[in-house]
Amino acid sequence: MSKLLLLEDDPALAKSLIKYLSRHGYTLDWVRDGEEALTFSYEHRYSLYLFDINVPRLSGLDLLKALRDGEDRTPTIIISALVDVGSITQGFIAGADDYLKKPFDPEELLIRIKAKTSTLKEQLTYHDYTLDLTTQELFLRGEPLYLSEVQKSLFVALLRHHPNPVPKATLLDLLEKPTDLALRVNIAKLKKHLTLTIKNIRGVGYQII
Repeated sequence: MSKLLLLEDDPALAKSLIKYLSRHGYTLDWVRDGEEALTFSYEHRYSLYLFDINVPRLSGLDLLKALRDGEDRTPTIIISALVDVGSITQGFIAGADDYLKKPFDPEELLIRIKAKTSTLKEQLTYHDYTLDLTTQELFLRGEPLYLSEVQKSLFVALLRHHPNPVPKATLLDLLEKPTDLALRVNIAKLKKHLTLTIKNIRGVGYQII
């Protein structure tokens, strides 16, 4: 059973999400402010974080930045009423894996949670490429695809985040010598090797389209 950490200061929404998600096999720890969420993240292991942004004491964005700076790569979905492009961009810059705008259908949230916790399916498919989520093996039209470890890690990250961009900081962490130039070179090699369209989202990161 997957365990989630929910940061939400609206009791009515939090309780409805706990009730709905528990019916689908998830357990949740619910906290109302960012400082409490930070403490819970230290004391427990979670499959995924659900963070609102505008919460007391420590915002969801500042919390997420602190966690990413501390090498916590737990998949994170931002759920927020802030729907402007700037806020969404800041969410991905902070290290979010997905961003869901309030109000939302709980079923849509469930689909996104399943996608991020790999319980929706055992494979990810993008055009002719397939990633086996169990073995982390890559295939092209059913045949094994061999890449260098760095390029494989980058491609897997792009697949897992698709259709959302992968934060630049996440991709840099996958490099042996993390520099902007090294990242651009490896992305260029990956595009050439796989004939992929990989877009640079300025100020955020990269995504396959």
